[in-house]
Amino acid sequence: MSEQTRPPIVTILGHVDHGKTTLLDYIRKASVAAHEHGGITQAIGAYQVEQEGKLITFIDTPGHAAFEKMRSRGAQVADIAVLVVAIDDGIMPQTVEAIKHIQNAKVPMIVAVNKIDLAGINQIAQMEKIKKQLSDHNILVEEYGGDVPIVQLSAKSGLNVDKLLEMVLLVAEIHELKGDSTLPAAGVVIESNLDKFKGPIATIIIRNGTLKKNDLLLVGGVKGKVRGLIDHTGKNLDSAGPSTPVVVLGLEAVPAVGATLGEEASEKKDDKAIKSLLDKLRQGDQEILNVIVKADKQGSLEAIEDALNLFNTGKESLKIISSGTGDIGEADIKLASTTRSIVVGFNVKPIGTSAKMAETEHVLIRTYSIIYELIDELKDATEGMLAGELTEEIFGTAQIIAEFPFGDKGRIAGCRILDGTISKGPKVRVIRGEEIIAEGKLKFIKKVREDVAKVEKGDECGMMFDQEIDFAIGDLIQSYRTI
Repeated sequence: MSEQTRPPIVTILGHVDHGKTTLLDYIRKASVAAHEHGGITQAIGAYQVEQEGKLITFIDTPGHAAFEKMRSRGAQVADIAVLVVAIDDGIMPQTVEAIKHIQNAKVPMIVAVNKIDLAGINQIAQMEKIKKQLSDHNILVEEYGGDVPIVQLSAKSGLNVDKLLEMVLLVAEIHELKGDSTLPAAGVVIESNLDKFKGPIATIIIRNGTLKKNDLLLVGGVKGKVRGLIDHTGKNLDSAGPSTPVVVLGLEAVPAVGATLGEEASEKKDDKAIKSLLDKLRQGDQEILNVIVKADKQGSLEAIEDALNLFNTGKESLKIISSGTGDIGEADIKLASTTRSIVVGFNVKPIGTSAKMAETEHVLIRTYSIIYELIDELKDATEGMLAGELTEEIFGTAQIIAEFPFGDKGRIAGCRILDGTISKGPKVRVIRGEEIIAEGKLKFIKKVREDVAKVEKGDECGMMFDQEIDFAIGDLIQSYRTI
């Protein structure tokens, strides 16, 4: 064994808008940007800074409630947690969540009271209030006889940020953090995604040991051989030692956030259960919002999935049919059309002909760059469903003006499109007078003997239903969906 002191790994947690991102940005710009590569730092989910000649590793964890799982994992990966509290707000709901994560992870805590330069703040009174609130959650700061240090600062101006970094180093020294660079690498994935040029990549924080180029590795059941190691400055490394965050290239697939080096794959979902679910959806037996989720990164994807699964308290109102990383493609639209799902994307976009296909198949695509907007909009949609607020969207109406034999017993309805558009994807119903006589889907649409995907107002075409329907000349065909 050849243990040596290693840099502390720090995560910053707290309530939204209390200044976590501002603090991380200030530390990064002040301590990292001046060093290498013209001040350019890479967004890899973690970075290292230098303070008093010593390194500190920061995990750049997102702050919103939807990222609870990532924040929890961040606290478990970290050696020290910095709890950010705004002096004007004090302890807020997400502050309480963060406290629970830190306490569950059993890591030392430093409280950073931010925004002390706000005008009109009674600093002494507010500080006493915050210390009292902390004590209500079993956090005793040093002034109250406890062992939790508290630092007052301004992340915006940088006031006392250096004192926070000094405190991090002091707490790290007290806890005697050690690492052995001679051991095989042990580490945790804190971010992962599929890069169109580099393939599957993962940001791994090496907790102990050393990861080298050409090493064979297994992480969360994903195998690979290290083809490249890149640090937060974009520099290529030959090896990464204890407490180093590094982007790893050479994986065969995208590993899950939170997966550890050497970890076998978790048990796969039951394929029969998935097939049964899809069959039910095709039959229309479930009145729930079906969703296909695409995100830019695995960490974001898992956080969204966790937040959406919380909707199903009591009655099931939302079902994630499929999820994955990467842009929205034709396969996503086809699946959405088959399962009557909507497609939601976070920091991704439709590519190729998928947007046009979605229009033809009447598949709704919603993309977002702010995760809580995605969560809030889907929550509103499911609450509307639970309240029975269902409406119909009519895409187009046609009238049957002729009929033609097809095969032995089949019939084609010769139609004129009266309004809107009609395509193969959505449901159709046949209306006679005031009565709906049949519902189903279209098997094909022909225009001058050619198969077409859709027809518009004024067009004449032939339609064949996917089942035997006793239609008659004069009946109306209506294409629609239920929202």
